[in-house]
Amino acid sequence: MTISAEDRKRISSAIRAAEAKTSGEIVCVLAESSVTATALPVFLAAVAALVLPWLLVSLTAMPVYRILSLQVVSFAILIGILCLPSVRVLLMPRRARRAAAHRVAMEQFRSRGLASISGQTGVLIFVSLAERYVRIVAGDGISARVPQSQWQAAVDALVAHMRAGRIADGFVAAIELCGNELAKNFPRTETSCDELPDRIHLI
Repeated sequence: MTISAEDRKRISSAIRAAEAKTSGEIVCVLAESSVTATALPVFLAAVAALVLPWLLVSLTAMPVYRILSLQVVSFAILIGILCLPSVRVLLMPRRARRAAAHRVAMEQFRSRGLASISGQTGVLIFVSLAERYVRIVAGDGISARVPQSQWQAAVDALVAHMRAGRIADGFVAAIELCGNELAKNFPRTETSCDELPDRIHLI
């Protein structure tokens, strides 16, 4: 799934429209993957490359130099395949994938300035594509008045659009739902100001 320049403009417009009704802030982040590089792909490729010569020696009459050449080639090919982001994610248990995505979501909440805005009224809409993970993180000021369950409708709308391949539409729908929830609990006042950029961050 990709976000075009036109999609980014639509998302920015949706954020501005939502924030026009509330003193809260909405930030969107789309991550390709939350799983960082690990040694597991290298380990698996090395094990396979070490086992291959024993199989070839016992099953074929290949010369040693050819067996060693195949060992090197197989290791290089396996490293290339196993280090692909989508494959690397599949190698991890589901719980570990979700934990990694949750950690990145919390890091993004802090690094995008949501943890330090006045009143702690910031909301992060976070999607990690490789892990198929969607999370809405609300600041402490919001969490004290709005339970996490209230954001489920926005999560469901985003997931439904993602499954249909319309991720930008999903963000727009989630932004509107989050904006309505914020407007009910944190309406815009004369002193409200826009503290953060109205855009989607791609990482």
